[in-house]
Amino acid sequence: MAPEYTQPEAPIPTNLPNWDENENTQSTREVQDIADISWREFFTDQKLQQIIEIALKNNLDLRLAALNVEKVRALYGVQQAELFPVVAVAGGGSRQQSSADLTSTGNPRTTQQFNVDLGITSWEIDFFGRIRSLEERALQEYLATEEARRSAQIALISGVARTYLTMAADRENLKISRSTLESQEGVYDLIRRQYETGIATELDLRRSQIQVDVARRDIARYTQLTARDWNALNLLAGAPVPEDLLPSDLESVSTPRGISPGLSSEVLLRRPDIIEAEDQLKAAYAFIGAARAAFFPRISLTTFLGTASDELSGLFKSGSGTWSFAPQISLPIFDARTWAAYRVSQATQKIALARYEKTIQTAFKEVADALAVRSTVEQQVASQQAIVDSSEKVYRLSEMRYTEGIDSYLGVLVAQRSLFAAQQGLTYLQLDRLANQVELYAVLGGGGGPEERKE
Repeated sequence: MAPEYTQPEAPIPTNLPNWDENENTQSTREVQDIADISWREFFTDQKLQQIIEIALKNNLDLRLAALNVEKVRALYGVQQAELFPVVAVAGGGSRQQSSADLTSTGNPRTTQQFNVDLGITSWEIDFFGRIRSLEERALQEYLATEEARRSAQIALISGVARTYLTMAADRENLKISRSTLESQEGVYDLIRRQYETGIATELDLRRSQIQVDVARRDIARYTQLTARDWNALNLLAGAPVPEDLLPSDLESVSTPRGISPGLSSEVLLRRPDIIEAEDQLKAAYAFIGAARAAFFPRISLTTFLGTASDELSGLFKSGSGTWSFAPQISLPIFDARTWAAYRVSQATQKIALARYEKTIQTAFKEVADALAVRSTVEQQVASQQAIVDSSEKVYRLSEMRYTEGIDSYLGVLVAQRSLFAAQQGLTYLQLDRLANQVELYAVLGGGGGPEERKE
């Protein structure tokens, strides 16, 4: 009774956007292999690997997702059992006294009965596939739940990696702030001595003091950010992360393995969230089959084979056997609930289809965004590095001109601010580059392959 399922056409272009014209195209087979790259292969940093292992063992969100899989799998087993008869044995006994008015002899009479029966109670014979459709629906919901667990695992792995990289960037900026403070304190001491001897002005002294205070403020700020990153990492890991596993800066972090998505958008159909949405769509098709079957007769069977006697000792003697065979058929003539349930099943199928298409469109947008960042981030990092190099030269020249008495300290102040801002910008662009690699791996379905499912 269920309509035949055919995979809907994906409502996205056949090719992913190619923002980088210099990138070599790959075959579809090479693209599909990306989803099979385990996270241990992709993340080359040893410390990060250990933190991910801790998270996979202890994260409560992932544990809840796994428990939900077990629950739905058990529910599928319950629905599957409806196809088979329930065989049960029952025994009983009764003792009854009838009044004299109710007996043919006119005397009170006491009767007793004992029986043991083995049989089947109300087993529905699934001629029209109602129970099989419900079983198929339960199966697809179970498979969808398993894909939801894989999605949760991918989100967890990528979340741990992003938090780890963010902490590395914040710690690097903290090192820059401390280095800047040390440099500014040295300059302040020099200007203070010059001010005491009448060489430097009070304006230069106050400007130098401001730079020292700004550096101290930045140290406090990045110390706070680092602590919050550690707290976030502990929450994702589900357990305290040892300090020796934390990154010291971005330079100490090993770069993740490079991947290339190629051009075909078919790679998106391997994402767990899309497979989950398709399983839900298949379940909706099966639900329609069950709703259609409800319009046809239901045939059930009740039967038993047993023994009965008026004496407990005579239960298993010759001539005490009993049996019963009671098939039953029911045909709905008028039941508004049946038609309403059928309309519900049709609406459910349309909702599942819309969700499936929306999930594919969202996946396409996420991959396109990651590719857009990837195509420009390297150029941004290179340009920012050039800005940092130039800013360092300007800062050194400004210090020399101030020391020689050619320029005021204002030139040094401006150069130092530009250098510090350029260094911070470079750190965050380097973070964007690494985070983009993690994001691209995650949106292509990486981190939830066969190896990870065994854990």
